[in-house]
Amino acid sequence: QLQLVESGGGLVQPGGSLRLSCVASGFTLEDYYYITWFRQAPGKEREGVSCISSSGDSINWTDSVKGRFTISRDNAKNTVYLQMNSLKPEDTAVYYCAARRGYVCYDPRLGMDYWGKGTPVTVSL
Repeated sequence: QLQLVESGGGLVQPGGSLRLSCVASGFTLEDYYYITWFRQAPGKEREGVSCISSSGDSINWTDSVKGRFTISRDNAKNTVYLQMNSLKPEDTAVYYCAARRGYVCYDPRLGMDYWGKGTPVTVSL
């Protein structure tokens, strides 16, 4: 069964850091899957945040996270990470990872094949 499981969310103060993990099972990320992290804040639409291709090329889709969030992958662990630094209250959301077959990162609005259930992140005093 193909599955993505996120972890690492929690409550953090503004300016703090968190590292989210996305573990894949039932398939191998190296087999030409790219991974996109999404987030959905209360009352807002889901948005693509960052993406990493099977070759390790990455892109941040959301301007507000550039310079603060870094996506990476460990193919040996079949895991993708999202390192989030200098967190702001507006980063509060449920964060999801999703996978799609492809060599490069495509616009997240095109849709994804597999989704995790999400991990909540709250940035507050």
